[in-house]
Amino acid sequence: MLKKILAIICGLAAINAAAQTAKSQVPLADPYILLDGDTYYAYGTNNANGIEYWRSADLRHWVYGGLALSKNNTSEKQWFWAPEVYFKNGQYYMYFSANEHLFVATASSPRGPFNQVGSYMMEPLIGNEKCIDSSVFFDDDGKAYCFFVRFTDGNCIWRCELEDDYITPRQGTLQHCTSVSLDWENKLGRVCEGPFVVKNGRTYLFTYSANDYRSHDYGVGCARNSRPTGAWIKNSRPILQRAQGLVGTGHHSFFTDKEGQLRIVFHAHNSTEAVAPRLMYIGSAEATTTTIKISDEPFIVPDKVTVGVESPAAHAAIPFFYDLSGRRTTPIHAGLYVSDGRKIALRQR
Repeated sequence: MLKKILAIICGLAAINAAAQTAKSQVPLADPYILLDGDTYYAYGTNNANGIEYWRSADLRHWVYGGLALSKNNTSEKQWFWAPEVYFKNGQYYMYFSANEHLFVATASSPRGPFNQVGSYMMEPLIGNEKCIDSSVFFDDDGKAYCFFVRFTDGNCIWRCELEDDYITPRQGTLQHCTSVSLDWENKLGRVCEGPFVVKNGRTYLFTYSANDYRSHDYGVGCARNSRPTGAWIKNSRPILQRAQGLVGTGHHSFFTDKEGQLRIVFHAHNSTEAVAPRLMYIGSAEATTTTIKISDEPFIVPDKVTVGVESPAAHAAIPFFYDLSGRRTTPIHAGLYVSDGRKIALRQR
């Protein structure tokens, strides 16, 4: 009896410890991280009033900054999901879903305030049809492609090319990318969503999440191609699923940290018993010619730091130089950089 009592006490203590840890974590689903200068900015799904941002210097300790995008600066009032932020043409672009449609907002700072530009992003191609989960890939030749989810075969992923304004879809470029086709993708619901593309040399690596997000088997898959258009060749197994004791691991994005390490940021369920609020995690990754490998090293568990909420408009002056991925940087290598939206060549320093 004593052993049973001790086991119950230890179990309750473990549950309480896990609950306390979860309370201190950054509660972002569908997370995206932008490295801008010396600061990391995290955006994601969490706030009913818009898109919030968090900032960090080390990926471990995060300060809540408030709303980068308020619903008051949009035409929509609900379901603000899955944002991404890039610096292009001298300003920041936020691609996001709201009320199951895609939108673009712009700002002069990664902290906002972002303001919606135009109406439904995909209206010229698909009219008022619902769609979610936009992800923009900027290729080396200057072309930009938007990958996004339509509900034409369950949740499935399509793509189109964007005009030079990085907002307007180019007519005649709409193309289906992938739907559920593998056993591991079909555990709960017919779902392929959350696309993100990484280029490694001449190989394009197309990543996505499959299964309903409420499933323990929600995971990340990878496919490859020699170009950003046409058919993608899927890997047979997921690259991230039920990892390190976590369940519901998915809707990710990739970024490069200050040390040049490729990173994956993703969400997982709050616990094995509860889905919400979903929590953000960060891992290390390596791109190869056929896939992206997720490191077995322990994931970073982003921790909330309690400070006063900042005004979205309160930000330091933006430095002049940006690399071609849109990241603010100090140019230390020879090559092309961007200054005020213009590509410039720099000598080795």
